[in-house]
Amino acid sequence: MTGLAASAGPAIWASLPTPALIVDAADRIRDANPAAEAFFNASIRAMLGQPVLDRLLAEAPLVETFARLRAGHQAMFIHTTRVQRADRTETACDIQAALVEGQPGMILLLITPQELSGHIDRAQALGASSRSAIGMAEMLAHEIKNPLAGIAGAAQLLDMTLSAEDRELTGLIVAETRRIVKLLEQVEQFGNLLPPAKVAVNIHDVLDRARKSAALGFANGMRIFTDYDPSLPPVPGDADQLLQVFLNLLKNAAEASGNAGGTIRIRSFYDQALRIRGKDGRAAALPINVEVVDDGPGIPPEIADAIFDPFVSGRENGTGLGLALVAKIIADHGGWISVQSVPGRTAFRISLPVLRDTHQES
Repeated sequence: MTGLAASAGPAIWASLPTPALIVDAADRIRDANPAAEAFFNASIRAMLGQPVLDRLLAEAPLVETFARLRAGHQAMFIHTTRVQRADRTETACDIQAALVEGQPGMILLLITPQELSGHIDRAQALGASSRSAIGMAEMLAHEIKNPLAGIAGAAQLLDMTLSAEDRELTGLIVAETRRIVKLLEQVEQFGNLLPPAKVAVNIHDVLDRARKSAALGFANGMRIFTDYDPSLPPVPGDADQLLQVFLNLLKNAAEASGNAGGTIRIRSFYDQALRIRGKDGRAAALPINVEVVDDGPGIPPEIADAIFDPFVSGRENGTGLGLALVAKIIADHGGWISVQSVPGRTAFRISLPVLRDTHQES
């Protein structure tokens, strides 16, 4: 037992029912209690000195969490994340992380497994519900568009024979049918999204296309600033789909400011701190980062946890599909999307891998 665990008392450390790890400044395991040995099915001797990410394979970006913890000196809590053990089984856990007093860079991790059956059932039910909702909406969209076209056509024919006062009503019918058709097309787009055709993509070319399009259209009343890292290597991606991602984020930022205008900042940077568990079970680096930041009122707290779910929107008449589409595209690219929002500053952050044959991850 190290001095760190001994300082808490050997009996207390050994009797903790929650798996606990102590991680050093290099993110390597310095100690583990008996509950952690049982949880990971490995002895403390086998785990000592190993990178914690080789043992604790979680959906959450742990390295980024550690960096923020060391910078802010505040304990952090990750609620309900999937953790993969060495035997490839998955468990839903809550993870608490706190700095060890008097030991610079040292972090204490408490890993609390949840009752797995209820959590998995709920997660699967939510996933099935979302897929069902999208499928039903896609089917309805296809069926509704044809009669809507007929309604709009009939209104336009009536418009030719009516008085100016009555033509206002037919104009309203045409405008509303077009709005509904546009919404239905968004639903169809979400349901019909193809897997990305990945090639080498210069992320700044995509960002500039999105910025110019936004500045000439929906964001023409906004001030848009850029801060690019010109040394960023290419990412493996579908340029058109990534363009859709950044257009949606810029549109979201512009709409957040309403008619008052505001500022949007687009920043790109390289950061190797963020790693997530890939499909092969290994920790995958996502060093290419893009942030889209606006100075609007922020995300309503009541929907903050569901902002990327389909049909969840904080705006009146919002479809709730824009950010859901963004999240789906980024997930298909093997990336990660996160958001931090307070009144006056909302920052969406996209993290993507590098193209392996042009830049080797360390």
